Amino acid sequence: MTWTEEEHARIVAKYGGETGGEMHDPRYRRVAERIFSRGSRPAPYVGVPTFLSAPYRPMAAGAPDFSDLDVAITGIPFDLGVTNRSGTRFGPRALRSIERIGPYNHVLDCAPIHDLRVADVGDVPFSSRYMLEQGHREIEGWIAAMVAAGVTPLSVGGDHSITHPILRAVGRSRPVGLVHIDAHSDTGGPFDGTRFHHGAPFRNAVLDGVLDPMRTIQIGLRGSSEYLYEFATDSGMTAIHAEDIDRLGVPAVITRAREVVGDGPVYVSFDIDSLDPAFAPGTGTPEIGGLTTREAQAILRGLNGLDIVGGDLVEVAPQYDATANTAHAGAQMLFEILSLMVAARGAR
Repeated sequence: MTWTEEEHARIVAKYGGETGGEMHDPRYRRVAERIFSRGSRPAPYVGVPTFLSAPYRPMAAGAPDFSDLDVAITGIPFDLGVTNRSGTRFGPRALRSIERIGPYNHVLDCAPIHDLRVADVGDVPFSSRYMLEQGHREIEGWIAAMVAAGVTPLSVGGDHSITHPILRAVGRSRPVGLVHIDAHSDTGGPFDGTRFHHGAPFRNAVLDGVLDPMRTIQIGLRGSSEYLYEFATDSGMTAIHAEDIDRLGVPAVITRAREVVGDGPVYVSFDIDSLDPAFAPGTGTPEIGGLTTREAQAILRGLNGLDIVGGDLVEVAPQYDATANTAHAGAQMLFEILSLMVAARGAR
């Protein structure tokens, strides 16, 4: 195509008189009409920060209010289950501070904050900062209230031990499948006198009958802890190691994930240490040789259309990353999981 005076005149006539927010493509118009007002859109650096700039839903009279929501995003500032570097209790606050995530997912063609009734419902109100098992019970109760209200929970940790009580709530009526993206299998046994640490949530969930290991796939595994994870293989979980991704290719990984979890309810758990430390150094147990952010986004987006009944983003420890890149990557992956819930909520 040659750039001519006629083509220039056409473009000027179509776009030259715009005042802000006019979109001709109906896909983009649908988003812009919700974002723009009087030719402008909200500045990303103003106001009180919330997860993905979702509306804030405070507790009413000391009790959570999940009414009229499709998805509740909650912070779980908890790191009593770590086995190495602490600090993921600061993860939720770090993710809230990241601006300019969304509103539009161009691959999945959705604007989840606007396509769903979604709110940041605050943090789990822990009664003590010292008692691990009590904290897990309080997480389970908080998430169970969402499930009882018909709301899909999307949680921001916190260390990975939080996923066990979440699964106890989400899988209470029937065991769920799992897409688990992580450097570590997290199916280890008791350690230093407890089985509730961040290296064991999925073992615990299977033993509790809330996670179906035959419908569980773990993607991105690597590092020196493989000898701890025989439970995963013995129970029937599917593992795709980081080195397998280069050999198989991302499309084949997506196909395998969809085959494993099938059409039933599935939970998505994303540990930020699944990413290579070049992209996400701010975590407690970094492992080199991990996923790129682009590979992780592609894998998550490839899950679109599955019956997603919950999800989490865990293990962001912002104090180990002066650049804030880890929190930025975490917020983007949170956005991808929320985007999956648009189709999931529409399918149920």
